Amino acid sequence: MANDSNTPVGPALLVVGAATVQEVGAAFAVGLFAALGAAGATFSRLAVAGIILWVVVRPQVRGLTRRSWLAAIGLGCALGAMNLCFYEALSRIPLGITVTIEVLGPLLLSVALSRRRIAWLWALLAFAGVAAIGLAPGREAHVDGLGVAFAAGAALSWAGYIVATSRAARLFPRLDALAIATTVGALLTAPFAVFAIDGGAALHWHVAAFALVVALMSSVIPYSLELWSLRTLAPGTFAVLTCSSPVIAVLAGWIVLGQQLGWIACAAIVLVTGASVGAVRSARGSDQLPPV
Repeated sequence: MANDSNTPVGPALLVVGAATVQEVGAAFAVGLFAALGAAGATFSRLAVAGIILWVVVRPQVRGLTRRSWLAAIGLGCALGAMNLCFYEALSRIPLGITVTIEVLGPLLLSVALSRRRIAWLWALLAFAGVAAIGLAPGREAHVDGLGVAFAAGAALSWAGYIVATSRAARLFPRLDALAIATTVGALLTAPFAVFAIDGGAALHWHVAAFALVVALMSSVIPYSLELWSLRTLAPGTFAVLTCSSPVIAVLAGWIVLGQQLGWIACAAIVLVTGASVGAVRSARGSDQLPPV
C-alpha cells in the first residue's frame, strides 16, 4: 500500500477532482430542498446514482462471500448516514461551514491511526477553528446548533466511509461495491424521504433533471474516483487530500449560492484545513487499517 512519502500523482489528482465535483454538486443540491426536503434529496441522489451504477457497472452478486456482503453493506450504511446528515446540515448552515465541520471526520481518523503525539495538537487546532465559527460575532453568529450537530454526524460517517471504502476496494473488482452500497444507502434513507417530499413539486421535470445532475456530481463521479484512488492510496494519504474540501466548499457556496462568509469564518476554515493537513502528515507511516 502507498504511504504519504510516496503518493502516486494520478490517484491523488482523482481525490482532488472528486472533491471539486462533489462540492459543486452539493451547492446544486440546495435547489432540491424546497421540493424534496433534505431527506428526499438524499434519497433521490442515492437512488438515481444507484440506478446509473447498476446499468453501467452491472455488478456481480452471485457467489459473493459473507465478508464481501458485509463490506458492501457497511459501505452502504456509511454512505446513507453521511449523505443524510450532510444534507440536513446543509439545509441549516452554509456549505463552507458544513464541510469545515465534516472534514473533522478524516482528521479524527488520521489522529486515531497516528503514533505521534503531535497529531493531537493539530486536532486541537482544528477544533479551535470550528469553535471560532460558532463563537464569532456578526454574520457568522447565525450558525444553527442542530445544523452543527448534523455536520458532526456527517464527520463521523465520513471517517467510517473512508475505512469502509478502503476495505471494499480490496474485495470487489471495478465499481461493484459502490453500486451495491449506493442501493443500500438509498433503501436506508427511503423511510426518511417519505415524510419530507412535496409530492406535487417533486413531479416537475426540472426537479427530476436537477436530481440527475446532483446524483452524477455528488455520488456517481466523486465516489467512483475515490474508490479507484483508494486502490492505491493509503487511508491516511486519502484523508490529507480531502482536507482541501472546506476551501473548495467555500468557493462553491460563494459562486453557486452567493453565500458570503465573514473574515473570522474564513480564517477558521483555513485553520481547520491547515490543521487537518498537519495532523495527517504527522500520521505518516502509521495509516494502515486494522485487519478485517
